[in-house]
Amino acid sequence: MAVIWGLDLRDMQWSKFGNNYMWKNTNYHRRRTKFIVYQIAMICCVVSESLGTAALSDYVDQQDFVSKKDPNVTVHNNNYAGIASYNIFVGIYVATIFGSAFFFDLFWPEREESKSVKIAWRVCSVFACMLTLASALAGTVIVARHSAYVTGTNAEVAQSYLAEYGGSPLRYRDNGRAVASVVFEWPGMIATFASTVLLWRSLDYIDTYGPLSKHARALNGEKHPTDKSFEHSTAGSGIAAPEAAYAEPHSAAHPYGNTDQAHERA
Repeated sequence: MAVIWGLDLRDMQWSKFGNNYMWKNTNYHRRRTKFIVYQIAMICCVVSESLGTAALSDYVDQQDFVSKKDPNVTVHNNNYAGIASYNIFVGIYVATIFGSAFFFDLFWPEREESKSVKIAWRVCSVFACMLTLASALAGTVIVARHSAYVTGTNAEVAQSYLAEYGGSPLRYRDNGRAVASVVFEWPGMIATFASTVLLWRSLDYIDTYGPLSKHARALNGEKHPTDKSFEHSTAGSGIAAPEAAYAEPHSAAHPYGNTDQAHERA
């Protein structure tokens, strides 16, 4: 099969979704943790987006219904329409970024990425945090404190039109789907922040030690991450290496360790 951006498409196999490869495989650094946190972020944000879309669709239908009953009457719900539309974009963005990270780690855990690609991962993940935070805050304020309203007629007629349509209460906090959308947005936002931290730390680890976990590197006979830090610390401090500290001592009869050298010096 084709190779795109250095990724061999033959590695895209259904078997990799199996329990043995996906969850029991501990060869890669924090991969299982990333799978869990990434999916929490994606699922919560997409569920929030879906619930908000359902509530938005109902408000749009309500607006159309009332306008058909009387073209001079308008239901104003632009504030909820705006935040719900924005939340749709946020859900798609989070699913795109961390969904891509999920599939790349699943199919190509040992892939090599350029510096620019790693920068893109970092920037996009931070942007996802900003988007979800803004969506959660704005959605909470609008749903908790705001309401739609009707203009172009008196309150009695407006109420009769709304009752005839049914559903979609003007006060947003009385709409169960709108409230549920905001509720799911908060854990989605927290999981997005956690996913970003995991992504950044994972990239730092890979830059230093490669994609294999400490356990897998030990099985391969490679040095643990702590080994490198020990070497760096001892190199700059003048501490003797273990083999030097435990070297065989010279005998008292030959203080220079070599009899030929001792005669020459004499």
